[in-house]
Amino acid sequence: MLDVNHISKTFNPGTVNEKTAIRDLSLHLETGDFVTVIGSNGAGKSTLFNAIGGSFTVDRGSIVLDGMDITYVPEHRRSKYLGRMFQDPLRGTAPSMTIEENLALAYLRASSHTSPFSRITRAERAEFRERLAQLGLGLEDRMKHPVGLLSGGQRQALTLLMATLVTPKLLMLDEHTAALDPATAEKVLELTRRITEENRITCLMVTHNIQSALSLGNRTIMMSGGGIVLELRGAERADMTLERLMALFREKAGKTLDNDRMLL
Repeated sequence: MLDVNHISKTFNPGTVNEKTAIRDLSLHLETGDFVTVIGSNGAGKSTLFNAIGGSFTVDRGSIVLDGMDITYVPEHRRSKYLGRMFQDPLRGTAPSMTIEENLALAYLRASSHTSPFSRITRAERAEFRERLAQLGLGLEDRMKHPVGLLSGGQRQALTLLMATLVTPKLLMLDEHTAALDPATAEKVLELTRRITEENRITCLMVTHNIQSALSLGNRTIMMSGGGIVLELRGAERADMTLERLMALFREKAGKTLDNDRMLL
């Protein structure tokens, strides 16, 4: 479904600021896979997401999504097939526009049957309301309210709905609960689990929460130095402990994990 084939990316080559962020990285996802991604700061997690999303062109290698080579496809065209959420609740929505208008923009952008200049029908508006009701946050009664009035958790839940309103080929979640309080983060993670399972959405999720990394989805990969140093699945993943995981990281990466958020 997703094939990342031996990609590499060096920023500012030939200068004192040269930095190799991704080094000969390969990754394969089957349809319906939910892969959690962990690693220290600077390991290359967000850079991998930016490479798949088209924020830059990789130096070497290829990226194939559902049989289509998107290596050189512009970012705005990839957004039709990719759903993405970021750590900052302020990203992903237009705060001065209403909830309904944000949903309409997301739908028109991702739907293959409409153009950006199409109008939302009464039936589509009713579907928006129904999908909002499923979040359990009462947003279906606030469709005419500006998104800027919502809390961080409500905005992230809305952004999750926007990213999956038209089922994407791949959903990428880049620490999408990191800025939320623990109770709200847990609710958004439960919504994430339910929506991805019900729609069988292929998903990549960066997280610094070890418990979430090992309990959500069916695979966990650990990155270091711009590459994948460890992958867990099946019984090995189910039986994994924090202590064993840290020992495996030291063994595979040759260093200790220095991310306090992950250790805590």
